[in-house]
Amino acid sequence: MKKIRELSLIQKICIGIVVGAILGMLVPSWTWIKILGDLFIGALKAIAPLLVFFLIIDSLSKQQKGIKTHMRTVIILYLSATFIAALVAVFASDLFPVKLVLPDVAVEQQAPDDLWKILSDIIIGAVMNPVQAIIEGNYLSLLFWGAVIGVCMRSAADVTKNIMSDISDTISKVIQIIIQLAPIGIVGLVFNSISEIGIKGLAEYGKLILLLVGTMLFVSFIVYPFMVFLLLKQNPYPLTMFCMKESGIPAFFTRSSVVNIPINMELCEKLGLDKESYSISIPLGATANSGGAAITISIMTLATAYTMGMDIPFLLAFLLCLLAAISSTGVSGIAGGSLLLIPLACSLFNISNDIAMQVVGIGFIIGVVQDSVETALNSAADLLFAATAEFYDKQKSGQTIDLNERVREARKLL
Repeated sequence: MKKIRELSLIQKICIGIVVGAILGMLVPSWTWIKILGDLFIGALKAIAPLLVFFLIIDSLSKQQKGIKTHMRTVIILYLSATFIAALVAVFASDLFPVKLVLPDVAVEQQAPDDLWKILSDIIIGAVMNPVQAIIEGNYLSLLFWGAVIGVCMRSAADVTKNIMSDISDTISKVIQIIIQLAPIGIVGLVFNSISEIGIKGLAEYGKLILLLVGTMLFVSFIVYPFMVFLLLKQNPYPLTMFCMKESGIPAFFTRSSVVNIPINMELCEKLGLDKESYSISIPLGATANSGGAAITISIMTLATAYTMGMDIPFLLAFLLCLLAAISSTGVSGIAGGSLLLIPLACSLFNISNDIAMQVVGIGFIIGVVQDSVETALNSAADLLFAATAEFYDKQKSGQTIDLNERVREARKLL
């Protein structure tokens, strides 16, 4: 028992997948095992709206004004990279559509095709009573009211902001407790999948993993380096590979951008960056720079829509990019946090919260790989764009920056 407690969460989830698969194949009649998955999904479904609501309030209420550093460039890069990552995910989903196999779900649902109806539904839904929105899981309303309250709280007393921060941290800890129980819930989820849809259904999960990881790798090694090249007009790969190796690999195993903050801060120092800037940009990036989360939200949501037999118009997919980019801000610091925002994106397609939470369950099954790669992408990009923003600003002021030399010097100090 002691050895089991000492295992990492990823190792426990792997064991849960194996146990659930074996039970599903050998004793499919033991339907009581399914309740383990139902309890896990039910707990997430109950607490996720609160997490989204208070995270948004806490994040916006603490935004500072008038910081004279490289933060303007950093923020522009963070937001642009997150949106572009979501856009790439939409194109990847269109080129390689993946359908999920969801037990007990009726298909051939129609996506809304009238842009004005979509926008009017969003506007009307956004102003729902926030208490009712929490009860019903209306994430669009929670996003709207959380943003409004958060912005208005910027002028509040520090003690009030600290209370909101404490509430947000407490709910995050509750989520982490539930996620620690994920291996038990996954036994029930995998058992249900195997007993209902067989091995063929799990094979579709493999396709989903390939699409997610492939898109993240494309963004990491093609899209982001191209952005760096456009700004610095130098070969971006020495800096890109440095960030992926020194920041991305540790983040792959910790599965939390927040946990990786000290590593990124030290790497910034080795690269010779200004402490006044990276002491702000790195912690900010751990929550605001969420390209990997945006990819996960977009691909998982579109896979759900395709499973429901929907034909997604481009404008609706573009709205998904915007929604994924905005909503992913604030969750990359939480292991598995991006999965909890899938219901928010699914609501754009009129997909019920019950179906969306089934997809969240699938996300936890494949999260052994998906969440690790996502965190590696996010953390490495925090360092990459923090450095790029500062180098770009210094080049504009007339200083000469040699990326190769900076990386060589940083490696000597490691």
